[in-house]
Amino acid sequence: MFVFLLIALTVYGLANFYIGRRGAQALASTSRARTVFLVLFIGLALAFPLGRSLMIVARGRLTAVLVEAGTFHLAVMLYGLMAVLAIDLVRLANAFVSFLPKPWFEAGAKAGPVVFTAAASAVALTLAYGAWNASRLRTVELEIRLPAKAGTVDGLTVAVASDLHLGTLVGPKRLEKVVARMNSLAPDVVLFAGDIVDESVTEEIEARLGGIMRRLRAPQGIYAALGNHESYSGLARNVACLRACGITVLQDEAAEVAGAVRLVGRRDPSSLAVQEERLSIPGILARSGLGADLPVVVLDHQPLRFEEVVAAGAELQISGHTHDGQIFPIGLINGLIYELNWGYLRKGGTQFYVTSGAGTWGPPVRIGSRAEVVRLRIAFDRTGEAH
Repeated sequence: MFVFLLIALTVYGLANFYIGRRGAQALASTSRARTVFLVLFIGLALAFPLGRSLMIVARGRLTAVLVEAGTFHLAVMLYGLMAVLAIDLVRLANAFVSFLPKPWFEAGAKAGPVVFTAAASAVALTLAYGAWNASRLRTVELEIRLPAKAGTVDGLTVAVASDLHLGTLVGPKRLEKVVARMNSLAPDVVLFAGDIVDESVTEEIEARLGGIMRRLRAPQGIYAALGNHESYSGLARNVACLRACGITVLQDEAAEVAGAVRLVGRRDPSSLAVQEERLSIPGILARSGLGADLPVVVLDHQPLRFEEVVAAGAELQISGHTHDGQIFPIGLINGLIYELNWGYLRKGGTQFYVTSGAGTWGPPVRIGSRAEVVRLRIAFDRTGEAH
């Protein structure tokens, strides 16, 4: 963890230094604007590590403001870095094949402030769009068939959400929207696939959010598997809070749902002790005492090692974690890490769905992705075939 933090802070520092230096150079001919830019940029750059550090020892309004400003700066940094790199690539190309007017590079030229303004405006407009886009919540309709086996239910309507990241940045208004949307789907069952809360959540915030969460209505139950962020913010407290809201939290546990499926909720790898091995799906089912006469649906926050799920004979797995990248171009990077970054996949006899999540982590911005709640309509096939 120490090595990871050191590398992350080094990369963060170098990226901000590069952007800040290039911005200051572009504004060299306007000293007042240069000073204002440097003060604001350095302040924002320091807000994120300072806010996160203060969060460890004390959580108050000042800490919340620093965290909010700092996390939004992450998006500013990403797109500012892309803008500066694009400008420098143009400058590099011009050094080999001159195509820009030479007066632009003379002392006191006004090209620097003009380019700075254009780049800053492009970043600002991009982030404004991303903030608006993040506020929207779509409903994804997904219909699948599972073998009925010995079940007697013809179908289930399941509302699925993941990655709300409730806490300092994502609060009551977002949760109210998610709960209202899920209730409007008239689900038989509600499933949460982890990261319901963020590491910035406090007991006071949980108490406020708990009242909203209790408005959820699902006659066949509300179930959750936990993600990595529940571990970061205090696993035992978060589990107690969720259970107080009427949510059945499955930690390497299985439950029979509606007499139709065996639901397996897996512990996230982040919650495991050093050298502790993760319990397999067959191992969870074996100790659950449930019969083997119903199809298996798995809730596993991180979409990893699909081949193990297929080998275990599970019919369906629902995951989250990826946010579908949340901010371009992270989705492209996710595509190199995860077999399925977002959406539906069938592999062997198992069907997978990875949701993009109903909230945001870090910057309250989505570019190239959408927040979603999923209405999963499950039909049970008496022939034993799943589609």
